[in-house]
Amino acid sequence: MGRIVRTISADASVVCSAIDGTDIVSEIERIHQTSAVVTAALGRLALGTSLIGFGLKDKDDSVTVKIKGSGPIGSMTAVSDSFGNVKAYSDETIVEIPLRPDGKLNVGGAVGKNGTITVIKDLGLKEPYVGQVELVSGEIAEDITNYFAVSEQIPTVCSLGVLVNPDLTVKRAGGFLLQLLPFAPDDCVEIIEKNISTMPSVTNMMELGLSAEDIAMKALSGLKPNVLDDFEVKYQCGCSRERTERILMSLSKEDINSLAEDEITEVKCHFCDKVYHFTKDEIITLRDRKAR
Repeated sequence: MGRIVRTISADASVVCSAIDGTDIVSEIERIHQTSAVVTAALGRLALGTSLIGFGLKDKDDSVTVKIKGSGPIGSMTAVSDSFGNVKAYSDETIVEIPLRPDGKLNVGGAVGKNGTITVIKDLGLKEPYVGQVELVSGEIAEDITNYFAVSEQIPTVCSLGVLVNPDLTVKRAGGFLLQLLPFAPDDCVEIIEKNISTMPSVTNMMELGLSAEDIAMKALSGLKPNVLDDFEVKYQCGCSRERTERILMSLSKEDINSLAEDEITEVKCHFCDKVYHFTKDEIITLRDRKAR
């Protein structure tokens, strides 16, 4: 089970959430059977989305983050609830490209620099909030940082990491999201900059035994931080046969009539790969319910 922790500075001007998402990214690799670089990319997106979702106010709020780059992965999508539980999928699950010169997985090359990051927040209003900015690197964390700076004008530091074993299983996965409130004093900003510049990578800290709480507290070192929240988080897909029926009933009359011509209709969930089968008679029943 993953863990997410939120800490705040003593003057309440800086908030930092950190996540140990090794189990979450392991589930992504298990479900989608991803290659190493896709595991790293999709894992980073899922963890970043979880951290954003964890910052939402109401329990029914949710956030969807979509990245569409020019690289071979294509589009990636992750969805988180306000507790940080997350699900994710990508267009392509197997991508094989050379490592970076430093020997690390080339996430930026797999995602591509040319493209967009789109954040959709469902806050229970009539229309969701939608923000979109251009990608700056395809490395995910830098793109999330830039999104908040450009679209929401919130000074943000995001760091994400996924360490993949030679057998493609996930060894470590985690990250943190630090945000400054408008009234943060200059000396606070200087302390944060110093902390961030001296911190090892997230996966290195996890390899050294640091927990999510340790990482969040380290990021706010010198600001007398306190823990606000501490929750278990997991990879969670809310699909069901009933929800799939509602989706089918939302189709146009022409589309549902077309499905009714087949003996079996197969619907596969992008997020968990679960398959739902509907017989011709069941589709006709749904069509008739829709017509009432």
